[in-house]
Amino acid sequence: MKKSRGFIVIALILAFLIGMGYLAATTVSVTSTSQKKGDGVTDAAGIKLGLDLSGGVSITYRIKDENPSQTDIDDTIAKLEQRIEGDNTIATTEYSVYQIGDDRIAVEIPGVYDANAVLAKLGNPGNLYFITQTDADGNANYEYDSTIATEHPEWSPYSLTSDIETLIANGSVILTGEDVQSASAVYETNSTLGTQEPVVSLQFNDSAADIFGQATTAAYAAGQSIGIYYDGHFISVPRVSAAILDGKCVINGMGDFDEANELATFIRVGAMKLELEELESNVVGAQLGGQALSTSVKAALIGLALVMIFMIIMYGLSGVVASVALLLYTALVVNFIYWFEVTLTLPGIAGVILGIGMAVDANVIIYSRIREEIASGKTIAVAMTDGFKKSSSAILDGQITTFIAAVVLMFLGSGTVKGFAYTLMISIILSLFTALVVSRFLMKALYAVGFKSEKLYGRAKERKSIDFMKRRILYFVISLVVIVAGFIGMAVNAGSGNRALNYSLEFVGGTSTTVDMGKNYTIEQVEKEVVPVVADVIGDNAIQATTVDGTTNVVLKTRTLTQEQREAVDNALADNFGAVLVESQSISSTISSEMRADAILAVIVACICMLLYIWFRFKDIRFAASAIAALVHDVLVVLTAYALIRISVGNTFIACMLTIVGYSVNDTIVIFDRIRENMHSVTTPTPENLAAVANKSLTQTLSRSINTSITTFIMVLFLFILGVASIREFALPLMVGLICGSYSSIFIATELWYIMKLHLGKGRLIKK
Repeated sequence: MKKSRGFIVIALILAFLIGMGYLAATTVSVTSTSQKKGDGVTDAAGIKLGLDLSGGVSITYRIKDENPSQTDIDDTIAKLEQRIEGDNTIATTEYSVYQIGDDRIAVEIPGVYDANAVLAKLGNPGNLYFITQTDADGNANYEYDSTIATEHPEWSPYSLTSDIETLIANGSVILTGEDVQSASAVYETNSTLGTQEPVVSLQFNDSAADIFGQATTAAYAAGQSIGIYYDGHFISVPRVSAAILDGKCVINGMGDFDEANELATFIRVGAMKLELEELESNVVGAQLGGQALSTSVKAALIGLALVMIFMIIMYGLSGVVASVALLLYTALVVNFIYWFEVTLTLPGIAGVILGIGMAVDANVIIYSRIREEIASGKTIAVAMTDGFKKSSSAILDGQITTFIAAVVLMFLGSGTVKGFAYTLMISIILSLFTALVVSRFLMKALYAVGFKSEKLYGRAKERKSIDFMKRRILYFVISLVVIVAGFIGMAVNAGSGNRALNYSLEFVGGTSTTVDMGKNYTIEQVEKEVVPVVADVIGDNAIQATTVDGTTNVVLKTRTLTQEQREAVDNALADNFGAVLVESQSISSTISSEMRADAILAVIVACICMLLYIWFRFKDIRFAASAIAALVHDVLVVLTAYALIRISVGNTFIACMLTIVGYSVNDTIVIFDRIRENMHSVTTPTPENLAAVANKSLTQTLSRSINTSITTFIMVLFLFILGVASIREFALPLMVGLICGSYSSIFIATELWYIMKLHLGKGRLIKK
């Protein structure tokens, strides 16, 4: 690169950094302002924040059906979750749908401050029926009123000739909303005109396809229609133009796409077993408190500054380049989250933190490799080229492995899992861009303009290989003792009448207490003054507090309280604040069984996909098996921390475990990549040679492992120091996970690979 071109590259990168930094700072500023106002600006101008960080709309529905079964309630909750995810106008990666008492269901949607708008989108969930035009005797089931059609075109001109119960009894109702598998507005090509026209695409369950086929065959032969009846009126009466035998059909004749989308919405909402009616809707404050976001941003900025200082001290000019790349990465992440309208919650912040760690890691790998190339006698220019080239495989394999996991989590996960996946995917892509593209061009540009002294880049010191393999049994025993201690702790907790883990109300439900404080309280005042009083009464600090916009009400969600405890809480609030009880009810877990099942399935599938990728890239399943074993080890160690320290297991638990999974695999892959490289020099495989390669590879990557762990740990440490209580409960186990992730990569994964290489699989060195 010529000197003049070097100056141009540096100027362009700095200009890009300043531009992205300005946009990111503006976005964060607008987001923080919107959060304080609670006026809905966040949704339009800043980053979309989850209910835990910014608040949103809370809607309570009452179940109109008498004595609903728990199965029907669970199915209805699942349908509402599908409804929220299925409507792109209110779609969000973070939401909560849960049961209150015996006959109520609550829906909480973040980042929206217009309850009426959400209600309009969700509709008033009720029963949906597909009705034939005539009954078995040829009598009309519904009739058309031309007067209504002329004078009130906004009304349905069709009306039933009998009540719905009669039509169900005589077989005129052929299907209900339960039989609908999907309904969506799409464009279809008109076979006559060749134009695109909006239609509603319907698909029924397999069990309903035959019934619908028979009904449409009869209706087509008679030139009749099939009416779609919802919430007391007809929403569509399409004429059957052909027998439909595969359970798939379209409803055409839509005026525009919005009309098609509205009809599809009504059909989806009506696909429920229970009929609901709105009981109340409120705008609520942030579940983690108003300071959660500001303290997280402050912690991130301080941590980022310290990481940059650390990198400059450790790597000199390369550290300066890394700092520029890291600043650009952070600005791009903020902007991409905003541009792609990702809903940011605490789990999302976890994904960003993990991404920062991986971005630092990529730079550390590159600069360490450049130093090694300089130490081997190469010139600075050649060392740069070879350093980037030789480090790219380790970086790509680690990042792609984690990216595969993120993609699986995005498709199979829901709620917090999906939010984590989105931010992690963005972080991985941007960390690759800043490390492999920005850092590369900036370093070559700096060299071109005159920064050519070896002292600016450093030279790797020759280190004596550490014999890690010699003490492998000791490492395994230490890990086994820690993990067994966790299981013993869970058993003791369960035996003493407590749960094995300290599950929060997100997992097991609890009690929701609404009180009228008599005056307006900010969420910070509630956390500082009201929450401690309640915590003293119930002996538990795991309390979620929210304010209700436009009222003086405060909602306190706690673990399940007995009647005596409820009365004690009421009396304490009345005595200390003059508060009046509005309502106290039991609530179900906000993490539904479906969401838990989705999370478990997503993690299992992600592990399988990662195993297959590592197997494919390293051509040896023993690499993959030992990497996954180390991953399981880390999850179990963190679980031990949850069990023994009694950290609350809630939404953040899932985010923490997913972060550990991503970090652990990435850390291990880097070491395995060096083993793969060093194995090329082994001409005669023996146990001694194999141990030498493993020890050499671990020694060569040891400083990188330690430095990466330190930088990522710094970020999480300041979250713990500066964060509110809920964020500290997330940061503490995450710090444990980061430590054990580094430990397992150095002391467990490689040692397992060595043992497997000796005793298992094709080409094992020690035969039985």
